[in-house]
Order: sequence, then structure tokens, then C-alpha cells
Amino acid sequence: MATDRPAAAERSRSLMHGIFVGEVQALEGAGRTCFDFDDTEAPFQLKLDMARQCWDESRHCEISIKLGDHMGTEIGEYTESTFLYSAACNPDPVLRLCGVNRALEGLAIDVVQHHEGVRQRVGRPGARVLRRLDARRRSDPREDGLRLAAPPHRQGPERRERALEFQRTVDSIFNLGGFRGDDEENVIQLARRFRELAGFTEEENDSLSALARESTEQARQMAEMAGAAFDASAS
Repeated sequence: MATDRPAAAERSRSLMHGIFVGEVQALEGAGRTCFDFDDTEAPFQLKLDMARQCWDESRHCEISIKLGDHMGTEIGEYTESTFLYSAACNPDPVLRLCGVNRALEGLAIDVVQHHEGVRQRVGRPGARVLRRLDARRRSDPREDGLRLAAPPHRQGPERRERALEFQRTVDSIFNLGGFRGDDEENVIQLARRFRELAGFTEEENDSLSALARESTEQARQMAEMAGAAFDASAS
């Protein structure tokens, strides 16, 4: 986001509003995980961890509201969607963990890093480090988290692969048609360093980068097709 563009301030406020709505959806997702499963489906330790995440997300909501007030933004000023929350609605706790604590929180790391960079470029460093560390801590279910969400009698390579495939699907959606990626044309850059600290391997980051390029190319092709269709209808 170029800070010298006329619409930079408006876009920054819109992004801040989107971050707030994302925090609300993450809070709802973690809360639903605490409520939706009994101890035979999800161990009590997992529920305790999700309860702690609810506390984290509630603090993030408060921070986002105050930052929005500081930027002159009112809640409800911008139209938002609930597609982030959809990742938290899978009936399988393992898939839900991948969708929320890998894909959604991974996106949170990327977006917060981007917004913090914008604030620093305009001389307004923000107190975002705590939120980024919270997201980083929650982004690594990996082996222990996947085992925690899957009772021994329900574990297996097929279920794990299904969970990872769901994660890839959600990551593809969260690329937002090239909005996020590793290339200069992507508005949101992958926060590789913080992802590594969260437990993402270099191979995973490279795979996500390749997935982002696919999303960018698909969006470009769709734009070209739409343009060609418009030209054909106008001629």
C-alpha cells in the first residue's frame, strides 16, 4: 500500500476495520470449538487452549476498536464478509484446527506485518507486536496439535492428509486472488520470518508462495476473460 497515494488513508482505515472483523470471527471460531465438541471428540486440553485463545482474541478486538477510533473509523462503516469464520465451522476438530490455527492465524501474521509496515512508513509505529506474537504462537498445531485434536482411536494418515488438504484449500481462498503472496505485485507479503518462528518450515512457506502465484494467475486469467467478454458485447 503506497502511503503517498490519495486513497492511502481510506484504505488503511478499511484494512483496520477488516482486521477488527477478523478478530471477531476468530473469537467466535475459538469459542465454537470450546462448545461444539465433547471430550470424546476433542480432549479437554484442547478446549482449554481454545479458551485461552478466546481471551487473546477478545483483547485483540479491544485493541482494534481503539486503533479504529484513533484512525477515525466507526464499527460498521465498511462492508465485511464472514468467509474467515467459515474456516472455523468444519465438523471435524482436526480440520477446524488446520483451518483456524494454521490458515487463518497465518493470514493474521501476514496482514498485521503489512499494516505495521504501513504505519511505520507514515511515522506511526503501532503496538502490534503483541498481537503478532499471539498469532504466531497459535499458528503451530503441527504434530502435537493435530494429535491433541484427534483422539487415538480417530487418528490415521488418511485423516491427517484430509486435514492438510483442507488447510491448502483454505490457504488458497485466503490468498484472495493474488492479494497475498511473495511477489512485488502482491499487496500483502508473506511474513516468512514470523511464520518460521511459528513453526512453518521453509518447504511449507515455498508451497504457500507457489499456491499464491497460482491464485494470482487464476485471477489474471479471469480478468482477461471478463475483459474479452466485455469487448465482445460492446462490438
